[in-house]
Amino acid sequence: MDIASFLVQALNGLASASSLFLVAAGLSLIFGVTRIVNFAHGSFFMLGVYVAYSLVSHATPAVTSAVGLVLGDAASPTTAYFLLLLCAALLTGVLGALVEVLVLRRIYQAPELFQLLATFALALVIQDGTLWLWGAEDLLGPRAPNLSGAVDILGRRFPTYDLFLIATGPLVLAVLWWCLQRTRFGVLVRAATQDREMLGALGVNPSHLFTAVFALGCALAGLGGALQLPREPAHLGLDMATIGDAFVVVVVGGMGSIPGAFVAALLIAEIKALCIAVGTVNVFGVSFAFSKLTLVAEFLVMAAVLMVRPWGLLGKPQSTPRVNTEQETPFALGSARTQRVWLLLDAALLALPLFTTDGSYTLVLGIDLLVAALFAASLHFIMGPAGMHSFGHAAYFGVGAYAAALLVLRAGVPTEAALLLAPLVSACVAAPIAWFAVRLSGVYLAMLTLAFAQIVWSICFQWDDFTGGSNGLTGVWPSEGLQDKATYYWLTLALVSASVYALRRMLMSPLGYALRASRDSVGRAEAMGLNVARVQWLGFVVAAGFAGLAGALFVFSKGSISPDVLGVSKSVDGLVMVLLGGVHTLVGPLVGAVTFTALQDSLARSTDYWRAVLGGSMLLMVLVFPQGIAGSVQALWLRVSSALGSEKRGAA
Repeated sequence: MDIASFLVQALNGLASASSLFLVAAGLSLIFGVTRIVNFAHGSFFMLGVYVAYSLVSHATPAVTSAVGLVLGDAASPTTAYFLLLLCAALLTGVLGALVEVLVLRRIYQAPELFQLLATFALALVIQDGTLWLWGAEDLLGPRAPNLSGAVDILGRRFPTYDLFLIATGPLVLAVLWWCLQRTRFGVLVRAATQDREMLGALGVNPSHLFTAVFALGCALAGLGGALQLPREPAHLGLDMATIGDAFVVVVVGGMGSIPGAFVAALLIAEIKALCIAVGTVNVFGVSFAFSKLTLVAEFLVMAAVLMVRPWGLLGKPQSTPRVNTEQETPFALGSARTQRVWLLLDAALLALPLFTTDGSYTLVLGIDLLVAALFAASLHFIMGPAGMHSFGHAAYFGVGAYAAALLVLRAGVPTEAALLLAPLVSACVAAPIAWFAVRLSGVYLAMLTLAFAQIVWSICFQWDDFTGGSNGLTGVWPSEGLQDKATYYWLTLALVSASVYALRRMLMSPLGYALRASRDSVGRAEAMGLNVARVQWLGFVVAAGFAGLAGALFVFSKGSISPDVLGVSKSVDGLVMVLLGGVHTLVGPLVGAVTFTALQDSLARSTDYWRAVLGGSMLLMVLVFPQGIAGSVQALWLRVSSALGSEKRGAA
């Protein structure tokens, strides 16, 4: 690697850092003030690219003429081009304000995870709305006039437009710093970041402030997207590809810290550029491709920072919100009537293969529902009682699936033994991860689990000789006696039923109550003699083991496995299932898993815009059932029972 190559790669890193900073700055502002983990932020970045494409493609001649008449300069095409990019950012900000007023304002009092569910639903709606407006084809916009060439740097050609991007990042940082430090709006934003409850008590209308901040954050994301138009085409995968990197930058820099986001964007972009510049290195005869680290470099950085400084490089520990949480009734075994209902349900599921007419599809769907139920129940085990929010639970699902597949394909282990060993492998992988994770809480815990999950995904994605790499593994079928769909369905039903029952009993055991105590008050739990870190570690490992069993059942049902099952989208699916059903009920994850999987399957087969319908349904459920489906039904039943009991006592 010569100096010229290193310098060009460093400049590439600076250009990427500027774009990443614009997105992360908006996300950091929104989280700092509203405390919403905005999963739809990447969607506004994507909208910025698409809106800029439409404006530049259709309005450039008219705007160029207008700019020429007003300014009379020879650079009017360039001026018009960037004015249109700014208009795209403003339009994106206006759309963000509408979303905040119409949707998010109604859920500010809901738990943070339900707000995450709502923003995830918004991302689905926006993605299909974009598909409907612009189609599925990639759209390549025109290059910026007078900035489409390249300059010579030590004999290497470097794009002129990238130099412009390098200057844009510090310029936006300076404008934001001035706005936040020298204006009344900035004072209110900083006050809300530190203590938004006190700000409301001082007479400031938080609704207007939240709307303005959300619009500004979305406009910054839209600007970041619009500026990418000359560099890459607009496509429907931009939202999910962007949101992960933006989350990493915000967490590494410090939640709510704009300078922290800038420093983190520089750090991560330069590390990735350095990995590309180094390339492949031979160490003692062993080749190591540093370029492959670009897939996971940001998550390695995030994991390292969170383990040393949990609140980020330039962030501050978040203040504890002054809210009174409603006390929950302890988990308990159901009444005799409830147990009879469960027995009847199990009997109906057991008899399903005997009465189905389209056996193959119905049984496959039934197995998918059962696997989803176990996956959601395992995640609920640490989310509900322990209050540990994991964004990387799919890693243990995927490890269990890969372990089962490799045991069968590489070691010739029978299916039955693989189903027993795969959960143990997942638990062993989770053990060291949990040791670090339980030392954090809240969004920082969630981000650390995401980082470790992405590291595991990268290993499976790139280890071609062992895991099959991006192609995965195929031909992973169960033993001959289990290849009949009905037989495998019964096996899945038996294992899932036993696992769910075991998880329920553990939640009502000393371990379950210790997990709840550690969630409700760490100080009181430690004063009672509980080792909170050890209890949470054990709960984490147990949940990972059952997720691994779900993954093993999944791989034998499908016959193949790919790295996608370890991805962020799979982890988000698990979160959606738990939240949709109700995180504070035992039956909630089962209801959420069945509802989400069935909706996804039926909508995907009936319409091309199934994401929008699914997202709209989820938004409606969040607004109508803020405690989840099962949680809201349970609360309604308790109110009705209480009212009936009061009437009987009055009559007596």
